[in-house]
Amino acid sequence: MTSTFVTFNKVCRFHNIPSTDWTLNRQYNYIEFFNKSRIDLLDLAYKPTDPMYERLGSLEYTGGAIEEAGEVKFQAFDVLKSRTGRHMNKELGIKPKTLLTANPNKGWLKRVFFNPWKKGDLEEGYAFIQSLYGDNPHTAKEYEESLNDIKDKATKQRLKFGNWDYDDDENSLVTYDAIQDLFTNTLEESEDRYLTIDVARFGGDKIIMTFWKGYEIYKIIVKERQGLDVTETEVKEEIIKEQIPMSRVAVDEVGVGGGLLDHLKGAKGFIANSSPLENPDTKKTKVVKNGKIVFTTPRENYQSLNDQCGYMLADKIENRKMAISASITPEQREQIEIEIGQLIRKDADKDGKLKLIPKDEIKEAIGNSPDYLDTMKIRMMFDLVRVNTVKINLQGSKKNFI
Repeated sequence: MTSTFVTFNKVCRFHNIPSTDWTLNRQYNYIEFFNKSRIDLLDLAYKPTDPMYERLGSLEYTGGAIEEAGEVKFQAFDVLKSRTGRHMNKELGIKPKTLLTANPNKGWLKRVFFNPWKKGDLEEGYAFIQSLYGDNPHTAKEYEESLNDIKDKATKQRLKFGNWDYDDDENSLVTYDAIQDLFTNTLEESEDRYLTIDVARFGGDKIIMTFWKGYEIYKIIVKERQGLDVTETEVKEEIIKEQIPMSRVAVDEVGVGGGLLDHLKGAKGFIANSSPLENPDTKKTKVVKNGKIVFTTPRENYQSLNDQCGYMLADKIENRKMAISASITPEQREQIEIEIGQLIRKDADKDGKLKLIPKDEIKEAIGNSPDYLDTMKIRMMFDLVRVNTVKINLQGSKKNFI
């Protein structure tokens, strides 16, 4: 009512459509014309009580439009486009169309429309029209002046130049350039090899095996739709082939990954929602305990282990201390870039523990589980677990505890 309806009134005045030709029903939020044509003004805000937008499922429309589509969840668009073409289209000879307008962002619009359009393989039935401020002859000069006054570089790139690949979120932990450099960085050769695994079973997310030399990803294996027994066999074959100690294998333990971990004796489990670990690189603090001076490493101020490893990963990437040399397809590279771009701080304007946007929000934004990103986070756990291997004296003997 404060934006779309205001513009509707301007359009009516511009085209000399008298206000007597239509009426606004404020109770049910629709505009009805004298010929009984109607425009429904829908609230597409996400509601936890209706995550699948079932409230839209029985509607029948000739066509539709979504303004500021980047602020709308993909599910709303997916449902609404299925409701067009259901009212008088055949009788009036009107093809069903849904128009989306939006400014560049890194959500589902970029994945569904912009990226495929840029590569020339946009899905049939979809179209992308790049529209910049200068395309409107009525407002180009005035709007350009307003855009030139924008101080934030990222915002200006988005709104003035229509740049979809720019770092447009001030809470992003990794810049666009750093993500691109990830594929060309060169690191010192490391003999320390690791394997990190994100597991899924039949019909779920992909099974990703990421192989590391230090902080360099030199090999990635992707599997789909296979049982844990097959995955277990392949993992054991690979660690022998790549000469990776079992103690340097880590598996996402949540869900079906726990079943795989049970058969990889000596491997480590990654539990995303567990408490953050002590960081051996954090300066120890001196405290007095029971009359004795002891040195402790404080636990860092993260919400969870997942958040802690995500921040550590972002730091490595941003400082060009990580590389990907693995032979991957262009589609895999694009997916990795998209997923790393989701390393975004959650509630940056609030005090409290550091945390990242949760996985359900990432899935909504990019349309799939961030499996590659998960294996990269798991790698960072190896920078933390070594602090939990200590030597202590028990009755005169030294023993190792993990």
